Order: sequence, then structure tokens, then C-alpha cells
Amino acid sequence: MNTILRLLAVSLLLAGSTEFAVKAQTMQRTIDVQQVRLGIKGGFNYSTLFAKDVDNTSAITGYHIGFYGKLPVAGMVSIQPELYFTIKGADVTYDNLIATGQVRYTFNYIELPVLLMVNMTPNFNVHAGPFASFLINGKVEHMKNVSLFDFEQNLDTSDFKRLETGFALGAGIDIASISIGMRYLLGLSKIGKEKSFLDTTYTFPDARNGLFNFYISLSLN
Repeated sequence: MNTILRLLAVSLLLAGSTEFAVKAQTMQRTIDVQQVRLGIKGGFNYSTLFAKDVDNTSAITGYHIGFYGKLPVAGMVSIQPELYFTIKGADVTYDNLIATGQVRYTFNYIELPVLLMVNMTPNFNVHAGPFASFLINGKVEHMKNVSLFDFEQNLDTSDFKRLETGFALGAGIDIASISIGMRYLLGLSKIGKEKSFLDTTYTFPDARNGLFNFYISLSLN
């Protein structure tokens, strides 16, 4: 009889412990899901090109719009992946033996940054991380006094690399479900493809993207 009572007590204890563990795990999952934020974001870009063999470059404005998620890691630290459409480019002036005049490069990308975000205070964050961009299309327009080389006829989307990689660094202010901020994105890969002419390999355009990104975001949960 004592053995049966002991077995019954142990069984009840194990059942209670198992039920408590299941409830605790369910509660933790609920808390984790509630802490994950999903939202929309957008803003404007001030972009330029870091180009070789040119006379001058001037920044142009564009915009970006898309989605983001914010996944808590520990304390004030989180990971924020984003996915958005963005416009980059610049006005470039040439003055050499091959081309003269001013042209405008415009690139439309789908961009994916993955950012490590640290809230220095509950309302102020700094963030940094890599990004990858997929080129949808690119074009070149004649702006002023273009001669010798016809950019519009000789350059199209196929002359630019489809994949761009780079690094982003920024800061933002969080107010309830709204965040506003600024970041700088530097392309680490060249936008032009390698070409060959008379056994000589060259890249044209030999340039990398760089831009300031001003944004506002809204959490949807």
C-alpha cells in the first residue's frame, strides 16, 4: 500500500511539473510573439556616386518605401531586417577623350538590410549592418552638352551589376509606434560590369553608390 501511495504521489508531482513547464513555454512564446514588431517605412534618399575617371558628381534625390520587422534579442538589443524599394543614382559630368557632358544615372533596387539595433535610451537607437540590393532596372539620361559617347544608346540595365552589397550605419528616435531617423548606406561593390577591349579589361561605370536615407516608420502591432 505504501509503495502504491508513493508511486501515485510521484505521478501527480510529475504531471504537475509537466503542466507547469508547458504553460511556462506557452507564455514565453506568447511574450516573444508580442515583442516582435512588424511595420511599414518610407522616406527620401539623397544619393551620389563615387566614380573614377569623371570630372564631377552631383547628388540627386529619390525615395524608398517598404516593410520592416524588429526582433528582440536581449535587453535593449534587437535585429531589424527590412525590405523596400529604393531609388539611387547621381548626375555625373565627363570631360575626357571618350565622353563629355553631364548625364544622370538612375537605379531602381529592391534592398534588404539586416541591422543590429541598440537602444541607448528607450527613445533613441543606433543601428548598423550589411545590406544587399537587387537591381530592377537602371538607365542613363543625357542632361547637358553630351558628345562623343552616346550614353542613352550604349548603356542599359544589362550593363550594370544586378547585385550590390554594402554597409549601413544610422540612428533613430522612437516615439510610441513611430520612429524617425537617418542612416548612411555605402555600396562596397561596383555598379558597372567588367568589359574587355583590345585585350584590356575595364569597368564602366567604375563607381559605387553612396546615399543618405531619411525615414519614418510605423509599427503595425
